[in-house]
Amino acid sequence: MARFEHINYLIGLLALIVLGGLFAFILFWKKRTVKKIGDPRLVKELTRKYSPFNFLFKFLLIVVTFTAIIFGAANLQMPGAEDAVSRKGIDVVIAMDVSKSMLADDIKPNRLERARQLVYKLIDKFPDDRIGLVVFAGHAYLQMPLTTDHAAARMYVQQASPDIVAAQGTVISEALRVSNEAFNSKERKFKSIILITDGEDHDEKAIPFAQQLAQDGVMINTVGIGSAEGSPILDPATNDFKKDPNGNTVISKLNEPELQQLAATTNGTYIRLSEPDEAVTALDNQLDKIEKTATGDNSLREYISYFQWFLALALIFLVSEFFFPERSFKTA
Repeated sequence: MARFEHINYLIGLLALIVLGGLFAFILFWKKRTVKKIGDPRLVKELTRKYSPFNFLFKFLLIVVTFTAIIFGAANLQMPGAEDAVSRKGIDVVIAMDVSKSMLADDIKPNRLERARQLVYKLIDKFPDDRIGLVVFAGHAYLQMPLTTDHAAARMYVQQASPDIVAAQGTVISEALRVSNEAFNSKERKFKSIILITDGEDHDEKAIPFAQQLAQDGVMINTVGIGSAEGSPILDPATNDFKKDPNGNTVISKLNEPELQQLAATTNGTYIRLSEPDEAVTALDNQLDKIEKTATGDNSLREYISYFQWFLALALIFLVSEFFFPERSFKTA
């Protein structure tokens, strides 16, 4: 199916309304000017070489030129050859905690950066799997839908930070819900959620929701980041440690029991992150237990671009408009 690579540029076509209004205004202005000059017969004789048709045609050339430029910028594409490589894998949604508690440095350099390192290694480890990314704190957002474009996944992981989620907290149930919505609801297998968090805030809805996911064939594997002793949280905005309403320094601790229960509910595994390589190996062994299916992805299809044809057309019409006269071609 044909598509535009940059469909947002098509909004420029609204400028055609402005061009149409400008053309109507010029016609009105010309008629009013003619009336002000004087005798209509004299004006007609003086402007007998002027051609209203040629003027309209020049305007249409400008319209076509502008439209072609917009279509060229949007880049019309037609589907070409499809990647014939057979891929088998599973669908994996990585739910990554980006709350401010992930800035605690009980794991160096901090929990969030260690989570990034883990996700990078997971992406490299699962080349045949479709990967999606959900970021969450007080709310959860699908940052990247399921895709085999792992280069894009790395880019989204690099951008993940507390700044992209306004509401703070650790709402695990919403992270699981958004992650589950990224899957194909018709399939009851081939699916896993990898939840990476410190689990700091207890979420009463998380376990019941995990039980529903288990019935739908979703395996939840949890990765705990942090320590039982905990660590204060340095707020970059104030360059000071986070404090509670009483002025006491908040100590963020890893909530292992909830993460262990989430994994056990769905026949998944819980891993306490110390070394990313060890965690990746354990997750890989666990995901190997999931049946794999042939995966398809639009990113595997090659698209042929036609922007150059529209730009060439725009150039031809622009040059034509420049040399096309407003005078009539009749000599008499």
